[in-house]
Parts: sequence; C-alpha cells; structure tokens
Amino acid sequence: MKTPIYLDNNATTPVDPRVLEAMLPYLRECFGNPSSRSHAFGWEAERAVKTARQRVATAIGAHEREIIFTAGATESNNIALQGVARANRNRGRHIISTVVEHKAILDTLKHLEQDGFDITLLPVDRHGRVTAEQVAAALRPETILLSVIWANNEIGTLNPIRELGALARDRGVIFHSDAAQALGKVPIDVDDCHVDLLSSSGHKLYAPKGVGMLYCRRSKPRPTLEPIFFGGGQELGLRPGTSNVPGIVGLGVACELASQELYEESRRLTALRDRLWQRLQNELGDVVLNGHPTERLAGNLNVSIAYVEGEALMMDVPEIAVSSGSACNSAQL
Repeated sequence: MKTPIYLDNNATTPVDPRVLEAMLPYLRECFGNPSSRSHAFGWEAERAVKTARQRVATAIGAHEREIIFTAGATESNNIALQGVARANRNRGRHIISTVVEHKAILDTLKHLEQDGFDITLLPVDRHGRVTAEQVAAALRPETILLSVIWANNEIGTLNPIRELGALARDRGVIFHSDAAQALGKVPIDVDDCHVDLLSSSGHKLYAPKGVGMLYCRRSKPRPTLEPIFFGGGQELGLRPGTSNVPGIVGLGVACELASQELYEESRRLTALRDRLWQRLQNELGDVVLNGHPTERLAGNLNVSIAYVEGEALMMDVPEIAVSSGSACNSAQL
C-alpha cells in the first residue's frame, strides 16, 4: 500500500525539520544537565532552556518565569487541576468544567471527585461551545476553579475564552484552559484573556512528543498550587526531574515558528479545509458539519455522513489517515 495521506494532525504532527535541526546538538555534543551549575556543559544546557522558555512565553504573551516545562499537556493538566484543588480546598471544593474536555481533564476531575470535590460539568450547545452565561449560573461562593478547553480536540470548536476569563477574574475564580490544540494555531494572549493557568503539548505543533508546558501566572491574582510530584525542585518545584533539554529546545523553536507563521498558515489551512468541505457537500449526500461553522480551528474538519459508521468508512479508505475521535479515545467507537 502507498504511504497514506496524513489528515490526523489533531492527534500528532511530524517534527518540523527546522525544529529537529535546532534539537540535534542537544542530542549529541551539548548533552549537559541544566541543573549542573558548576561547569560549562550545564551552563550551556541552562542557556538553551532559558531561550526556549522565553520563546514559549512570547508565543502566549507571558513572562519566561511563568513557563513550566512538563512531559506534555496531560501532565500539565494534572499539575494545574490537582495543584489548585489541593492548595485551595480550605477555601472551597467546587470546580466547574465542561462535558467536552479532553480525557486528561475529565479523568483528573473524576479523581478529584473521589477525593471529596464537587464537580460541575456544563453541557454545550449544538456547536460544542459553552457560554459565559452558563458559567455565571453555575458559579458558587465555594467555586475555586474553572477549566475550559480552548479549542476542542475533536470538532475544532473555539470557546469564548476571553469572556470566560473576564467572568472568572471578576468572581475571584482561578481560570485554567487546556490549549493543546490552540497553541500555535490561534492567537493567545494570557493577560488579555485573563487566563491564570494554560496547558499545551509540543507534538501538536511540530515539536517532538514527550514535552509540554504549563503557564502559571506570577502576577496578581496569582494562583496557588501544591505540587503533586516531589524530588529535585526543578520547574519551581512543580515538575521536578531532569529537564528534557532537546525536547524543550524543540518546543521553543516550534512556538517561535508557529507565532511567525500563524496568520499565513491559518489562511492557507482555512482555504484547504473549506475546499474539502465544499467538495464533500457537492459530491456526497447527507453530510453534516460537526462543530461551529466559523469559530473553529482552521485545520479542523469534522463531518458525519448519514447511514455510514465512521469505523467502517475509515477501513474502506486505508490510503487516508483520519480518525473518528481523539487518539485517547481510539479504543472506543
């Protein structure tokens, strides 16, 4: 069989050649541990991590000291949700999220629920969006955290993050967003959107797998988090362990490239997406677009074809690499 046409970039992306080129020295000759502060090998690695931290911070309008490197968005989500819950449990035990979050959020919330926290999962409209009015109605005096996905990983719908952030800030609630699908694809300004915590992964924007980031606001109002990992003190004590220097370098370069090319790439992908959608409508019957028609990721097209199971359709076109859901849900129909 010929190499399939790859249309599953929400699951993962290939490493950009420019990202790989930047990483290679740190896989070979520049192998130092950035925590080794007594010799040149460690200093060189530390400089590389600092540069990457600056690049990631610039991509979201943050300060470099607010970027914590992790192994990926799942880990970042756990640090954010569990960290906030544990640090603020004496102030309140109510957390609000939505039914369309990634499993990394939903499963973590299930764990917190078993630990005595009260979880409200808000429904979404027919386009997969939650509204500020819904959140306002769900807020309570004991609400400590609101977590809403920035861009849905399956249907591509963008949530009104700025409105939600302003509401949370006004009510004194910590606001977290899983931005794994949004970073590098849509403009992100954490200050303008009143975001306190933000998670993402490198492999969604042409950096390698196994590296991610958590933005944690340091200016007031500063969220308080308890660590959920221990041993080493790296990354402000919230993510101890030896830094993945090649991966971190790759994430930094990928964020810089994505920021530089964001608008041009968005226009290109939107044109391709709309062309494909138009052809599907013209040549097939009973095709439905899932997700918001305009407030969606440029590179996402999610459709339902009547009378056809997604799994059966995919088996019939093995030359096209697509999915019927997120990679984390691939075992489920």
